[in-house]
Amino acid sequence: MIRLGSIVALALLLAATLGAAADEASRPPGLSPIPLPPRSHGVSPGSEDAAPRSAKPDESAQEKPPAPRTRAELLNDLYARLAASKDADETSGLIGAIDRLELESGSDAGDLLMARAVAAMTAKNYDIALALLDKLIDLHPEWAEAWNKRATVRFLVDDDRGSMADIAHVLKLEPRHIGALAGMGVILEREGFRDDALRAYQRALQIAPQLKTLKDSVERLTKAVQGEDL
Repeated sequence: MIRLGSIVALALLLAATLGAAADEASRPPGLSPIPLPPRSHGVSPGSEDAAPRSAKPDESAQEKPPAPRTRAELLNDLYARLAASKDADETSGLIGAIDRLELESGSDAGDLLMARAVAAMTAKNYDIALALLDKLIDLHPEWAEAWNKRATVRFLVDDDRGSMADIAHVLKLEPRHIGALAGMGVILEREGFRDDALRAYQRALQIAPQLKTLKDSVERLTKAVQGEDL
């Protein structure tokens, strides 16, 4: 058995302690106050000093169109809807939308490198995929999905230490990342850390309560851990 040691502790600590902050961030923002019309300057409608009807309206007082929603705002909304979802099909659609949004780097070069890395992964050209992802992380160190994809490739080549290190970084950047939490659970389980694996699956299930694969993993491991305690 590979001893994951401090890497396991770090990843689990991030998943647990940052989870609360993620829950808070995923809540829908409060309603913005309704803008009030501009005050008059103390002139009554019948006053002789009232502005003539032909006066042009103050353009600065007119409402401006709302600014486009940021990527972070869109993700917060999707995660909030995911946590509240009561339907497996809706859950699947929301996870798909989250995945697509997380795959956006914000730059054409980053998106191109990611597309090539994913193609290399699909073709099982793992050396090429790792080289591309290394470059991608150098260019976009704050992009959680770049770290997550490298964690996946490292898992596929049986580099559990490297994969867990990358997962810890994913959770530092995006503690709600379902794939990273589930991947952590898989690694911990296959290395024999059943209690810790169960915690990882449970945290992921809090984020996506209707995801069947997570439900099954939690149920199976709960029974296994309880059987060990007997």
